[in-house]
Amino acid sequence: MGRSSFCVWSERQRLANLLRFCSKNKLRHQGVQVHAAVLAIGFGFDLMLNNDLIDMYAKCAEMGMANDVFDRMPERNVVSWTALLCGCLQNSNAKASLSLFCDMLYSSVRPNEFTFSTNFKACGILSNPEIGIQIHSMSVKCGFESVPVVGNSIIDMYSKCGRIKEAARMFNVLPVKGLISWNTMIAGYTLSGLSEKALALFGRMQKGEEIPDEFTLTSTLKACSRLDAIREGSIIHSSLIISGFPYTIKAAVAGSLIDLYVKCRKLHEARRVFNQIEQKNVISWSALILGYAQEGNLAEAIDLFRQLRDSGIEVDGFVLSSMMSVFADFALVEQGKQMHTYAVKVPAGLEISVSNSIVDMYLKCGLLDEAEKLFNEMPARNVVSWTVMITGYGKHGLGKEATQFFNKMLLENIDPDGVTYLAVLSACSHSGLIEQGEEYFSQLCHDKLIKPGIEHYACMTDLLGRAGRLKEAKDLIESMPLKPNEGIWQTLLGACRVHGNLEMAREVGEILLRLHDNNAVNYVMISNIYAEAGYWKECEKVRELVKVKGLKKEAGRSWVEIEKEIHYFYGGDNTHPQTDKIHEILKEMEKRMKEELGYVYRVKFALKDVEEESKEESLRVHGEKLAIGLALLCGGLDKPRVIRVFKNLRVCGDCHEFIKGLSRILKVVFVVRDANRFHHFRDGKCSCGDYW
Repeated sequence: MGRSSFCVWSERQRLANLLRFCSKNKLRHQGVQVHAAVLAIGFGFDLMLNNDLIDMYAKCAEMGMANDVFDRMPERNVVSWTALLCGCLQNSNAKASLSLFCDMLYSSVRPNEFTFSTNFKACGILSNPEIGIQIHSMSVKCGFESVPVVGNSIIDMYSKCGRIKEAARMFNVLPVKGLISWNTMIAGYTLSGLSEKALALFGRMQKGEEIPDEFTLTSTLKACSRLDAIREGSIIHSSLIISGFPYTIKAAVAGSLIDLYVKCRKLHEARRVFNQIEQKNVISWSALILGYAQEGNLAEAIDLFRQLRDSGIEVDGFVLSSMMSVFADFALVEQGKQMHTYAVKVPAGLEISVSNSIVDMYLKCGLLDEAEKLFNEMPARNVVSWTVMITGYGKHGLGKEATQFFNKMLLENIDPDGVTYLAVLSACSHSGLIEQGEEYFSQLCHDKLIKPGIEHYACMTDLLGRAGRLKEAKDLIESMPLKPNEGIWQTLLGACRVHGNLEMAREVGEILLRLHDNNAVNYVMISNIYAEAGYWKECEKVRELVKVKGLKKEAGRSWVEIEKEIHYFYGGDNTHPQTDKIHEILKEMEKRMKEELGYVYRVKFALKDVEEESKEESLRVHGEKLAIGLALLCGGLDKPRVIRVFKNLRVCGDCHEFIKGLSRILKVVFVVRDANRFHHFRDGKCSCGDYW
């Protein structure tokens, strides 16, 4: 080779190295300059340099330029095609990657292991097992199935496509299982909800020669979290400490440990791990914040969020959405508004998921106008955005608005999913829109992409049951292609109670107890039906069974926010420091309502076989009344305003009548959110039309 030839090839290699450096460090501007040098020196048609250019532009998210280079190449090899395929995948265009793969095959270019690996990843991202199976067959014919990078990608593809049995089969036939193989299979089991198998596989791995890394530990700890397997998780934590594994500087492992302790209600241990982390990331912060929120310690959760905000770590969309969900669940209006103000100021606040969470928060706090305003201002909306609004309208008893919104969504070419159908069916049920509900259910049954689930049938059962069409509701349950679960029979039993059909209630009650004889809710529902019908002996027998079995039902709890402080009340609660004054104001209201409206207690809702006077006393101490009493005490009686009260169970009939009466004699609007829906009380009427 002559000196001049050597210099040319040396210059070629220097340009290749520069392009690879730009690619690795995503230096777009410098990469363009190197591209110009490539053309100036006369290497514009060089295969190796063009491949490096495609890779550089793809890594810098310049797919247009990458395609231009590819299209102008007089000669292409498998590296050219694979570089462009990888670029499509890296830039979130898995469909384009698969399409290019087809074009490559038509061009008679034989794929290599990296081509196969890339397209298996694309199938996993798109959750398309059909194409994945075809590519798998092709990899077998080409002799690449046993190559580790291909075999591992096949396992990952099947796992992400919900074909965990095929993933396990591939794992078992791999001739050489490396650490990545074990990690992929453990992660696959965890992702598929087969956490027991994930832990068993982790045990097998430990018996071999492979040493777990942070990816192994993260997946295994997630499996422990999903199983509430605190013992197994604690053993892993102990082994990390004993072995000296630096988990305090491995953010993913530390975050998974915190999540495990949070899920297992071990907040003290979660906080201890959190305090040990040297470089805290947003994942560890969010796990601990949500842990405190779920335990009801909102003050600590909010304080931790302030610390996160002040730490300089960029708050992501997940944290914002999660905090909004907490404020929505506890109906913390003021905190929700403050979080909305904060979200507007940070980049993550622009994400659709965050906007959806804010809309949901306003709806769950009873602020429908604010939710509508924000929805209309959103620059982009997806099916979740529309579903949130339809759900909100339904919960507020605005069934017609919900159906109009659903139809508008269809006109804007947004395809509904199963949750959207559930939202509109529920809205029809809450508003007595029977014909519309039946029409939407028929529409769902004929949808080729969505299959009706048990929850959709439960909605139809509720719709028919509320309308008094109990036999039709029961026939629907017995004829549906799915096995009836406990929830759908409870729905029918609730309808039997509303319409006083004791005969069917007995029958449904027996079915429920056969299905689940250790659920206190079933016994309470049955005993309440007997009590309302005046069958006190049967009622007491059922209640005695609850005592004998040691079952406990979720306690009814109501709360009200006054000057940014939440006050909780349980039925018969006398722990509040202003209990006596609350009772005084409630008695004063009762007296006014009797004089002005002729109000009398609806004592059947006391559900106890005692004297009428005792029944009245028991009704007076229902949690929602106590919450309202405190709000009236703090805000005065004659001031026009809105009082918002929240309850974790369904509001009872007597409280419903009581609040209707209060809204008539006072200049107050009451908004009550119970477990099922919102009730807006104004001028003696409720938005539900007494249909709830």
